[in-house]
Parts: sequence; C-alpha cells; structure tokens
Amino acid sequence: MDAVQTFALGVDIGGTKVAAGLVDFNGTILFQTRVPMPARGSAAEGFAAVQAAIDAVFAARPESRANLAGIGICAPGPLDPKTGVILNPPNVPCWRNFPLAAEVQRVFGLSAHVDNDGNAAALAEAIWGAGVGHKNVFYATLGTGIGTGIVVDGRIYHGRTGSAAEGGHVTIDYHGPVCGCGKRGCIEALAAGPAIARRAQERIAAAPSPSKIMALAGGNLDAVTTETVAEAFRQGDSLAAEVLQETADLLAVWAGNIIDLLEPDVFVFGGGLAPLMSGFFPRIGEQLVSWCVNQRFAEIPMVLAKYGPDAGIAGAAALCCP
Repeated sequence: MDAVQTFALGVDIGGTKVAAGLVDFNGTILFQTRVPMPARGSAAEGFAAVQAAIDAVFAARPESRANLAGIGICAPGPLDPKTGVILNPPNVPCWRNFPLAAEVQRVFGLSAHVDNDGNAAALAEAIWGAGVGHKNVFYATLGTGIGTGIVVDGRIYHGRTGSAAEGGHVTIDYHGPVCGCGKRGCIEALAAGPAIARRAQERIAAAPSPSKIMALAGGNLDAVTTETVAEAFRQGDSLAAEVLQETADLLAVWAGNIIDLLEPDVFVFGGGLAPLMSGFFPRIGEQLVSWCVNQRFAEIPMVLAKYGPDAGIAGAAALCCP
C-alpha cells in the first residue's frame, strides 16, 4: 500500500536566501531552515543552494520523505508556472530560462511545482490562513514592493500566460512617479515602503518641523526610512501620521478599483508593512465610498495574513496540495 501523503516541502527563494520547510496539510510549518542564495553567481551555484536547503530538511526530518506529496517552490518572477521555468528575474540574475522544476524533479525524484511569491502566499492564506471560508480571495503583500495574488475556488488565477494578478502595478495616477516596472503611478510606486519614506522626506524638506522622524534619523534627511516613519508614528508624531494616512488613502483608491473589477470575498494583507497599515483599515473602508461603484464594498473585510514572514514557505508548500 502506498504511503499516505501528509506533508509538502516548501522552498522560498529570495535574492539573498533560500528558506525551506516541512509543512503538513493543516498548514503547520513543522521545521524550517535557510541557506545563503548566491543570486549573482552561476546557474549551477544558485541551484546548489536550493538543493542544500532541501537536503537540510530531509536530514532533519528523514521520516517525512516517504509521506511527501511534493516540493513546492516560491521563486522570483518573471517565471512560467506551467513549465516551472524561471525566465529572467532581476533579483536572481543567475537564472535565465532555467528549468527549476525539472531540475528539482531530476535530483530528488519528486514532483515539483513553481510559482511566484504573491500567488503562492495567496494560496496558503486561502486554504490555511486568513482567507479560509472565503471563495474568492485577493491577497496583497505590502513591503518594499506590493505583490498580489488571486485565488478562486481554491485555485490560483494565472491568466492566459501565467502573468496575471500583478496588482501592485495597477496605475492610479498617470502623472505619478515612475515605477520600477516602467509605468507611472503604480500603487507600488505610491504606497510601498520606499514611497512612504520618500513622502516623509519631501514633507520635511518642504516644511522643516520638530518631527520625531528627524530625531530618529539622527538629523539626516537621507537616513529617513519606512521604519523611521513607523517608529515616529508609534511615538505619536503627527507628521508620520499624516504620511501614513495619505498612504491609506492611496490604498483606498487602488482597493476601490480591485473591488469594482474582481469583487473578492476578502482582502488579505501580508508583508512587513501590513501590521502597521492594519490600523488604517477602518480609514480605507471609509474612503471606499468615494472610490467604488459597487455599493456593497463594506461587506468585504480587510484582514491581516496569518503567515507573516513565513508566507513563502507556507505558500510554496500549498502548491503541492491535492
């Protein structure tokens, strides 16, 4: 009789690290480890890091291999989730048209599934996390960038070629700043971490004030970061509050577009900035009346993601779920 497949191995590949973990089919991460990622080395060196992380999980939990459904991999895009080929990711330049899924299957003799971080995290939240009980889940990670994923009936929506759900690159101001993607006024360029820091710097430069932001930055305007703004806000700084309120208002414009286009059952927010911005969810909800055609927007909750920094491992493992 075949062994019951009760685990998946999730691999989260970033520009500086490869994290890997053993996850059961209740979504519990049972063990995890990480190794450095030589993103600017050779393709073989990059794959060796992935192999080392997977080997470390098997070494720590050898009994899991017999009950493993497969290996899921959360990787930087662009990539092709159908073929498992990494195309040309700017954060991992060692891989160009690299058949990652096929290589993992060849080395480990297990099925392998590859997808980008937004899609994978969305799936984990939909089947195990904050989106449980909802049919249509829209996931957004707020951090250095803004990534998104769409899950419908427990399945990732990929679009025609696998490139759908780039919600961070929805433009809300065509006169806005140029985004890293080349477009103007993307929500990522206006509301992600670097945009928050930039907006604070601009306000301080235009009207110098005794803001706690500058005190925390040691008096150096160039040293103002998103973390500086967040800490000043926690200390009651009014300028920091204004910057974050404006960020919430920009997110409201964007969320209104998402609601009118997709009408998800729930918004799930993850990423490093999500806990900070969750305090502004009521403000975003209040602003939506001006930015939604859909007058039932208030029925769509905004909630914090379950997995936080472990979203990559959980999301990758979720790709192996039956």
